[in-house]
Amino acid sequence: MRAVVCLEPGRLDMVERPPAVGPQGWVRLAVSHVGICGTDYHIFEGKHPFLDYPRVIGHEISATVLDPGSSLLAAGAPVVVNPYISCGTCVACRKDRPNCCTAIRVLGVHTDGALCEEILLPAENLYPAEGLSLEAAATVEFLAIGAHAVRRSQAPEGARALVVGAGPIGLGTALFSRIAGHEVTVMDTSEERLAMAADRFGLGRDILAGPSVAEAVSRATDGDGFDVVFDATGHAKSMEAAFAHVAHGGALVLVSVVKDEIRFSDPEFHKREMTLIGSRNAVRADFEHVMACIRDGRVPVDALVTHRTTLDGVPLDLARWATEKSGLIKAIVRVAA
Repeated sequence: MRAVVCLEPGRLDMVERPPAVGPQGWVRLAVSHVGICGTDYHIFEGKHPFLDYPRVIGHEISATVLDPGSSLLAAGAPVVVNPYISCGTCVACRKDRPNCCTAIRVLGVHTDGALCEEILLPAENLYPAEGLSLEAAATVEFLAIGAHAVRRSQAPEGARALVVGAGPIGLGTALFSRIAGHEVTVMDTSEERLAMAADRFGLGRDILAGPSVAEAVSRATDGDGFDVVFDATGHAKSMEAAFAHVAHGGALVLVSVVKDEIRFSDPEFHKREMTLIGSRNAVRADFEHVMACIRDGRVPVDALVTHRTTLDGVPLDLARWATEKSGLIKAIVRVAA
């Protein structure tokens, strides 16, 4: 069954183009590949706190242009989709920070996503994907999250960086931290994930989280702490503990977001003169940086994609992957026949 998902209220089989947004209007796309992320598993399990059901999921998207409309894109062109639909007029958008738009709508979360055959999207959210396979293009969005966090940190080349959490977002952050010239250490509670980080990506400096983590951080940094710490766990207690891993004069970047309140010791925070940074989504510059790094071989996409399925296989495979995490980094759905 074919489905066309539109951002405007209406039927799923709606085919006429909705009112234009931005100078280039709307583009009709044939969805090619969709990545599955932690948000999708939470939605599937009914655990997402900011979502109304029913919802078509899917926000890590590659596609080809079916009808370019008034845009500058060509029919048949491969594109990477930026799934963060911004209003263009709020205080964040006026500062050229649409990633934290006050009225943001993320595909697959606030509005229907791309686990379907066709979709209509604003041309401004589509980036040419020349030189990438369509499967690789579907990994760009989740990698851009880490690339954005690294850029937000402003940590200089040679900085000692700790990435807490060796899931897909953490691994992407570690890869782009290394690309930025940082000396990268990865921390996780799972020996299996740390082994995968080392074997697949050469991220050999690691710390197994546990009771002796403070001593391990001290040994790894000659007692100084890390110049920059990225927490990508989505776990409140881990985010709170990360403050203690930061060197005096260093920075903590919260890559993941949780619904909980985060508490920390003000004296510990102040004596370090720490910088605390929130990192949300990504912007076009991050997407383009990721695509360039994939093209020149600095990001091993083949090592990131561990599981594959088709649109027909999603009901069974998604249910299985929601609980069977061993060996799983990134699962990709091939939508196009």
